[in-house]
Amino acid sequence: MRTILQAENLVKVYRVGKVDVPALRGVSLHVQEGEFVAIMGPSGCGKSTMLHLLGGLLTPTSGRIMVDGEDLTAATDAKRTDIRRRKIGFVFQRFNLFPTLTAEGNLRLAERIHGNGGDDSGRRREVLRLLGLEDKLHHKPLELSGGEQQRVALARAVVTRPAIVLADEPTGNLDSENSALVLNMFQELNYRFNQTIVMITHNPEAAAMCRRIVQMRDGHIVDAAPSVQM
Repeated sequence: MRTILQAENLVKVYRVGKVDVPALRGVSLHVQEGEFVAIMGPSGCGKSTMLHLLGGLLTPTSGRIMVDGEDLTAATDAKRTDIRRRKIGFVFQRFNLFPTLTAEGNLRLAERIHGNGGDDSGRRREVLRLLGLEDKLHHKPLELSGGEQQRVALARAVVTRPAIVLADEPTGNLDSENSALVLNMFQELNYRFNQTIVMITHNPEAAAMCRRIVQMRDGHIVDAAPSVQM
């Protein structure tokens, strides 16, 4: 397997007034193509900072990040935006869907932003069908349940065939039933499309559905082992 995501010796220090507050203290992580990785740890351990660095939403104080062969940390702001647009899909705790667009419309917008000039309706329908949304194509977000909205957000993240999907507490706003359904969809996308996924979660049951669990504490990775359910 080839390495899709490579982070080397990442340090992130926030300046708060006159005080330097370290969030990451020399973290390294390699993610292979087709992996489904959970990053866990207590609040304040640095896992959300880690995810935002991996996605190019923040820049590290020092260290290097490679995404599918491209150096994210050496890139200009414009180049970093381009790498995010082409290589990375995001799923957040908040669904961030456009309220005036239908489920299919939100996916079409993602395709335009990605730069897909064609009308890849086959891919859209395939993803929506896999996520159990084939009968929701023409529904707007307010006409969908929370679980359905998060599945649309997941579909939007993968419809452009990104090298990697980064998910930040994707079930944080869902009840247990919808959480299980959305996590099953992540797992299905990983197996069916060989989609590489890195997911932040507090939930041990969610982490157990991943192929590998990375534990963080105090800005360090303290353990990285296969899931016991593999």
